[in-house]
Amino acid sequence: MAKVLFCVPLALTIFSFFCLIPCFALASENNSNGCLRYGFYDESCPDAERIIFNAVADKFSEAPESTAGALRIFFHDCFVEGCDASVLIVSSSTTKAERDAEINLSLSANGFDLFFRAKEAVESQCPKKVSCADVMTIATRDCVYMLGGPRFEVQTGRRDGLTSEASTVLANIPQPNQTLSQIISLFKSKGLSVLDMVVLSGAHTIGASHCKEFMNRIYSYNASFEIDPTMDQKYAKKLRETCPERKLDPTVLAFNDVTTPLDFDNAYYSNLQKGLGLLGTDQILALDPRSRAYVDLMAKDNQVFVSHFIKSVVKLGTVGVKTGEEGEIRHYCGSFNT
Repeated sequence: MAKVLFCVPLALTIFSFFCLIPCFALASENNSNGCLRYGFYDESCPDAERIIFNAVADKFSEAPESTAGALRIFFHDCFVEGCDASVLIVSSSTTKAERDAEINLSLSANGFDLFFRAKEAVESQCPKKVSCADVMTIATRDCVYMLGGPRFEVQTGRRDGLTSEASTVLANIPQPNQTLSQIISLFKSKGLSVLDMVVLSGAHTIGASHCKEFMNRIYSYNASFEIDPTMDQKYAKKLRETCPERKLDPTVLAFNDVTTPLDFDNAYYSNLQKGLGLLGTDQILALDPRSRAYVDLMAKDNQVFVSHFIKSVVKLGTVGVKTGEEGEIRHYCGSFNT
């Protein structure tokens, strides 16, 4: 199990970056005008969403942590080359794929398996019809539901990317040691605002992080402070028990949300207000004036958080998508067709 970022449902009532209205008029499943739309597979694979939901539910019953792992994988996919399932490609003898980039090595094996199972289930009923990118989108939406979050309709029509290279990953994924300015800039490059960044960070209300991602906060922080002064000191010392400086087990994890780690809720933001943010990039959100007001807003009302989360993940789900004649529909998500 690895660090969780977030899940991505798409709201029926909110438009994407793309021209939604013209998409309703499409009669062809080729979606040649480059739009996402609702009901894209109504004719070519009408049971696609039911098949995917059942596959996700089966995997969840077998390995509950797989859903949280899948959410993080979806984020890592969309931020690198867009939401095109390029993170699912398996490295070849000549090319090191995205999933083998160092920062992706901690992605959940069960999360990957969830997506592959969902695709295999769809292929058995509707071969060569549903893209891996759309399987990921639908399955991720279902993950949120499994975790106790809301359920939404999703737009589909994505195509699978034709490239996947490990060298493209690092510059496109937020790092625990980055400044807020750097992270804001990265989100902005994806068409996402500061509000989106704060809201999507709220997916840390579930999941866990490896010790190495916050060790610098609890040991020898700087010349003046042994522990990060923005962190609740009792919390930091408790984390030392989980993550000893010597003989550290690299597989050990700590919950991102120390109060309600298994619930999809707004407790993450209340934790930040109390100095209980696990990662430095989490805690800074409650301290920097560019983000603090949004943290306070989300902490005040869970429904406000959920509402904004929906809007922000709609935007995330449209980042860099391939549609129409772009890309392909892979038969197997781990390799390109050709």
